[in-house]
Formats: sequence, structure tokens, C-alpha cells
Amino acid sequence: MKVDVRNLGYREVNEKLREATGSCKLTGCLGQRFLAAGMSDKKITLEGVPGNALGAYLNGAEITVLGNAQDAVGDTMNAGRIVVNGNIGDAAGYAMRGGRIFVRDNAGYRAGIHMKAYQDKIPVMVIGGSAGSFLGEYQAGGVIVVLGLKGGRIVGNFPCTGMHGGKMFLRTDGKGITFPKQVSARPADVADLKEIRGYVKEYCKLFGCDEEKVMNAPFTVVTPESKNPYKQLYVAN
Repeated sequence: MKVDVRNLGYREVNEKLREATGSCKLTGCLGQRFLAAGMSDKKITLEGVPGNALGAYLNGAEITVLGNAQDAVGDTMNAGRIVVNGNIGDAAGYAMRGGRIFVRDNAGYRAGIHMKAYQDKIPVMVIGGSAGSFLGEYQAGGVIVVLGLKGGRIVGNFPCTGMHGGKMFLRTDGKGITFPKQVSARPADVADLKEIRGYVKEYCKLFGCDEEKVMNAPFTVVTPESKNPYKQLYVAN
């Protein structure tokens, strides 16, 4: 199904998506919010710029954006995949608890804020370019990978503030980045690189990159310290 949505509100667009069978392509997106919210069995392609909270509460659907997306992509998503062939705004993956988000280029502030994991659900976000300040703020679980393939500073100020779970991988030697005291930042070892190899492979397949070239670089892995005070506040013992 193909629908031109430039003159439709988000409720009308989502109703058409719910009624559709098979793959859906939306053209002319002009900032409509909440597109595909909570959907579980759709394969959706979007042209234009979707608005805030694209794929909020996503429960298994697959969304591909042929361009940029605004704030809060994948807000509280539970399962599925979101692929953005461009940049995303702030707070991508807010409280994300499952599924995968792949961003070809850059992310704004607070990507991965409150990302969490539960039992077998491990949310993953891979950012091909750089991320803004407060990356992984209050991260409680899951995996964030930033590849820095677009040049410039790989991450903004105050990464990992309040981090008390999960892991972050930055494709850099870590020099010049100031991390808070409650986290540990170290060079990634063979086991660490093996952990993210599949995610990098998926990114490279989606966006046409050389996997070996991407992996053949220093990575810094960041995890919470075992005596992290934030863990006592946000994680039940």
C-alpha cells in the first residue's frame, strides 16, 4: 500500500496503517507525530520527515525512514527495528526496552536516555555518525554503539551521566572525552568487539559500509562502576 500523507493528521495515517495488509509506504511525511505507535506486524517505509515519537511503543514492526527523523524516535519501544537513512533529533530511544534502532548519520542530545533491559530483551542503538550531549543519560541496560563515521567529535558533553546499567561502545580511543566518576571507560578487548560485531555488520549491510574497515579501529567501552550510587536508586536488589 502506498499513501500520500502530506494532508493527513497522524490519527488518520495510523488508521490507514492499521487497516493495511502487507508492506506500507508513506510519502510526503510532514512532521506527523506518533506514526506507527505501538504497531507489531507491519513493514513501513516513510518518505519525508516524520515527527516526534516515531515508532513509540513499537512492538515488532519494522520502520525505514528515507531521510531524517525528529525527536524521540522509538520512545519506549518494546521490539522491532527502526532504520533512519539520515539524522535523528533529541532523545532517540527514550526508555527503550527492546528492539533495535540504526541511524546512518548523527543523533541529537540525550540519545538512549533511560534505555533499559529486561530478561531476554536487550535494546540496541547504533549511531553511524556522532551523538550530542548527555548520550546514555541514566542508561539502565542495553547497548549503545557510536561509530563516528562522519568525522568531527564523536560525542558531546556529559556522556553517561547517571548511567547505572548497560554498555556503551564508542569508536575512538577515548582521549579528550570526560566521563563521570560513576562509570568505567577502557579500551575494548576481543570479547567486547565480538559482542558488537553483529550490530556493526547489520549497520554496514543497511547503509553500504565496509564492515572490516569499521571494526578495524580502536573502541572504548563504558560500563557503570560496581559501586555506582545510581544503581541503588534505580535498580531493585
